[in-house]
This record gives sequence, C-alpha cells and structure tokens, in this order.
Amino acid sequence: MKTKNRSLFSKICKCYSNKSAPPTPVIQDEDDHPVPSVSNEIRDICKDLVLSDDQLRMVMQKLDHDIHKGLSKETHDEAIVKCFTTYVQDLPDGTEKGNFLALDLGGTNFRVLLITLDGQNFDMKSKIYAIPQSLMLGTGVQLFDHIAQCLALFVKDLNLQDEVLPLGFTFSFPLTQRGLTEGYLVRWTKGFNCSGVVGENVVGLLEQAIERRKDVKIDVCAILNDTTGTLMSCAWKNRNCRIGLIVGTGTNACYVEKTKNAECAIEGKYSPQKPHMLINAEWGAFGEGGVLDFILTEFDRAIDENSINPSKQLFEKMISGMYMGELTRLVLEKIVNAGLLFGGKCPSDLKKRGKFFTKYVSEIENDPKGKYTNCREVLAELGLRNASDQDCENVRYVCSVVSRRAAHLASAGIATLLNKMGENNVTVGIDGSVYRFHPHFHDLMTEKINQLQSYKFDLMLSEDGSGRGAALVAAVAAGKR
Repeated sequence: MKTKNRSLFSKICKCYSNKSAPPTPVIQDEDDHPVPSVSNEIRDICKDLVLSDDQLRMVMQKLDHDIHKGLSKETHDEAIVKCFTTYVQDLPDGTEKGNFLALDLGGTNFRVLLITLDGQNFDMKSKIYAIPQSLMLGTGVQLFDHIAQCLALFVKDLNLQDEVLPLGFTFSFPLTQRGLTEGYLVRWTKGFNCSGVVGENVVGLLEQAIERRKDVKIDVCAILNDTTGTLMSCAWKNRNCRIGLIVGTGTNACYVEKTKNAECAIEGKYSPQKPHMLINAEWGAFGEGGVLDFILTEFDRAIDENSINPSKQLFEKMISGMYMGELTRLVLEKIVNAGLLFGGKCPSDLKKRGKFFTKYVSEIENDPKGKYTNCREVLAELGLRNASDQDCENVRYVCSVVSRRAAHLASAGIATLLNKMGENNVTVGIDGSVYRFHPHFHDLMTEKINQLQSYKFDLMLSEDGSGRGAALVAAVAAGKR
C-alpha cells in the first residue's frame, strides 16, 4: 500500500474506532475530491461491531483462562478451547530428503501435493480436487473413497505408484489425538456433516479407503491440523516460527508449548525428554457457554441461529471467511430497511442468505479511497446498477467494520498466545484466504497486536499453505522411524 494510502486508511480507522465520534470530517481522495461521509445513523447501527481495547483485553483474559482449562488434565474434558496435543515435537531442521505426499483437507476443496526435499531445496507438484456438496453431507466411506481415488490418480499421473510414499494428512477439523497417526474427529465444522466419522480415527478411515483400492503404496505417517502444517511450513524457512494461524474458511491457531504443560499427552506416544510440543488450540470453539456474549451482536446471533451448528464455533463465526460476507449482508439489509441505503429499496439478492460473498468484502475495501469501481461491480452482481457515491461509501464502511472486528479478534487471540509464551521475536505463520486477500488485514493485525501486548513479533504469510507443512511433518516423522 502506498504511504499516502496507508496514512489515510489509518486516519479512517481511528474514526471508526470511536463509537461516540462526532460527524466525520470531510475526507478527500488522492485527487483532493471530497469523499462522502457516513451518517451517524449508520454508525449507530454498526456500533456494537466496533470493539474497544478494553473489550479486546477482556476477550484475551477469557481466552487465556480457557486455554489453561484445555491444557489441564483435570479440566480438559469440560474445556471449550480444547488445546489438543499434536504429538509433533520436532520442527524441520533442513536435513530432510526424499519424496513426500501431503493431503490437505479443510474446506470445499482438498489438495494433494508431492514435495521433493533436498536440504533447503524443494520441488512441489500439486493438484486441487473438489468435494461435491453431496459428499460433504454423505457418508464417511463415500468421502474417503473419493479422496483415495484422487490420491491414486495423482500418484499415477506422476508414475510413482510403485514407490512407497510417506504421507502427511492435514485434516482441518477438531481432532483428539492419541498419537501422531491417531486422530479422532470431535465434530464436523465448515459445512461438513458426513456420517460415521465423528469419534472415529480419521487416519484409519483413510488407510482403509487406500487399502480398498490396492493400487498405490502410501504410508500415512502423521495427521495434523492446518495450523500445525502452516507452522511447520513457515518454520522450514524461519526457525523463529512458533505460532501457526489460519484465517480462512475457518479460524484456528496452534503454538509451541512446553511439553510438561501438555498434560493430556498419552504416555508412550511422545518423548518427555523433548522440551516442546505443538498444541492445536481449536480456538474456533471459543465463546461457547456464553463467555463472549458481552460482544455478540444481533447479527452474530442471526448467523448462529441459521448455521448448521447453532451455539457452536462462535469465535470462528465472528472472524472467518465462511461467515464474514453473510455478516456484512445482514448489516447492509438492516441499513436498507432503515431507509439509509439505496433509497430504502433492497436488491433482491441482498435479501438472500449467502448471496453477499466474503470475497466482496476484500474487493470493495481494495478500492482506493473515493473510488468505487469494485464496489459498483459487486452491487451490479447483486442487481443494483445505479448506486450513488454515498451508497458505495456506506457499503464500504460496513465492510470495513466487519473485517476490522475480525482482524482485531484474531489479534487478541495472537496477543494471548504471545503473552503465554513470554518470548520475544516469535514469528507467527499465517495462512487462509481472508488474511491472504483482504487488503488491510495484515496491517490491522500488526497494529492491534502491538497495542495489546509488548513482546516483539513478526507476521509471516505461509507461501505454500499448510500442504508443505504436512509433507514436512511426514518427512520428520519418517526420519525418526
């Protein structure tokens, strides 16, 4: 972002952060043309989406409390933020060599990768496969047979079907792990609801599907969450990486914890002599049980009530890409119904659940201040072709309030982990479409994390996603066998 734009955006953000702000002063775009101001009536409708630092510190305090409950053997079973042990105790050291597969399942698509490692050199081939809606809501056998079929096609295309290939399996749903290759699904999230999988060892289901085919030689060496994969991928490049964060379809974080604090780890499945273990926080569930009710808005409640998992994953529903567009749509619909937008006439598509996509938020906020090219294209897709500059400015304001809150809540989570770890110069490896494509998310997080805690840190985009991390976990695990 140009320095001038960054400064302008910072000024606008300060205006947004003050709930009792007086009418907005006239702001000018890059060509010194006046930019329409957002009315106090619209700001008032949005005011509960604007979080103060005091509210964010309260979020941090509650999250820290829940993390300690998740880590403790006595309170783990009742904890909301589960802090699952991953049994990953070694980070890559650059000596890994060979061919390794990765399977990355965490949304409506999954990715298969072949990674060839040789010291600090790597070659990566990958392919993305779709998961039809029918399979997301079908049986577990159907889902894993589909995955195994795609794996076999990928391996055969590379003519590697006769080679035994270690595989790291990134499975981005809540897991209870009882070892590096034992992961039991706690619950489905992100629109999945396949029967016969909850409570089952997901590695076993994948191995059975591969065995049914009998046409490829794949050794599943590890199952891990996408946050763990992101951390491992970034740690391969940056040895200071100690936190992995996902802000995409869902949100979650993992971090390096002292082994002695991983109280739920099963004896014989890990090395107590090793000082650290990665912990999968599963913080998307944070807020269940009412601890975030003090910041929930009417829009959050509407999202939750109409979701496939009411009263679950509340933190995730306030942050992630699966819900951000719909949150924005609900706010816009209320503003239209109040007669404050589009002349009080709501485009038909804006009345339909799920029609305001999260990508629209990033596209609209990517317009330069005072320019509305992307915004008008989005509104045209929704059936509105005569929006005024004032309408566009109002829409952008709503987008910015929703995305800013998401960035600040994610920042509160990272600040909590940094305080718990108590180390300087920690690198946070981050992946996910929201962080990757939203034009201001990185800057918003950097600024807010600095305001909420005092340790030095860096935010690092995971260039290759969690897939390479899964292959690295497989490489490290295969090397230890």
